[in-house]
Amino acid sequence: MSEKNAPKTKTPNDRDARLKAALKANLARRKAQAKARDSAIKPEEQDDG
Repeated sequence: MSEKNAPKTKTPNDRDARLKAALKANLARRKAQAKARDSAIKPEEQDDG
């Protein structure tokens, strides 16, 4: 039981790696969302033009 309650000693490198991976995933998701928005908007603009 004491092993489960013991604080885990993680290096700052582990945290940096997790943050870097999370930021990369967020950026990819935001780019995909922006691309989807742009592709949805552009056909409408072409009809009006």
